[in-house]
Amino acid sequence: MSTKTVEVETDAGTARLTWHRAAKPRLVLAVGHGAGGGIEARDLQALAAVLPGHGVSVALVEQPWRVAGKKVATAPKTLDVGWRGIWPAVAGSGLPVISGGRSAGARVACRTATELGAHAVLALSFPLHPPGRPEKSRAAELLGAGVPTLVVQGGNDPFGKPGEFPEGGYELREVPYGDHGFAVPKRAAITRERALEIVTAEVVRWVASLG
Repeated sequence: MSTKTVEVETDAGTARLTWHRAAKPRLVLAVGHGAGGGIEARDLQALAAVLPGHGVSVALVEQPWRVAGKKVATAPKTLDVGWRGIWPAVAGSGLPVISGGRSAGARVACRTATELGAHAVLALSFPLHPPGRPEKSRAAELLGAGVPTLVVQGGNDPFGKPGEFPEGGYELREVPYGDHGFAVPKRAAITRERALEIVTAEVVRWVASLG
């Protein structure tokens, strides 16, 4: 696996891609971070370490607001502009591209999947609603992705527990006891490491099923 970081100019500013390339890739996963953190998120790093061994090159995408050192994410429309701007860089190899993200990044992936020609969508910790505000549902974004979609959700995610998700044409896999960052309580029946293993195993299984 080779690693390389490149900057990409977008209409929202400069974005940054950190590539973790497979030796013989058949797919590309472009995956963005959430509104409260960057590509150092444990699940994103775990996927970047594991997926290249399964024929998937991973591009960890830092949105322009993050590259610029800002503390707060920009508006959803601006996040979409940044994502559109990086797309030619991740699609340039001609391989099918999975559009992915965690939290706010998952929303971006869902909103733009059809227009960008994404092969599929990976939604990690999809924020179905703000904590304690189930009436503020974002289900329409998920249901409107228009391509094969996998949601990996913590069992105790305050932004939406698995049982709160509506039925639809997507797969949903639960990480037991996991919160929005897939952390688990010390008293849980699984460890934090096991929670991450569940995330990566579900994604490996799913990408193997994609044509």
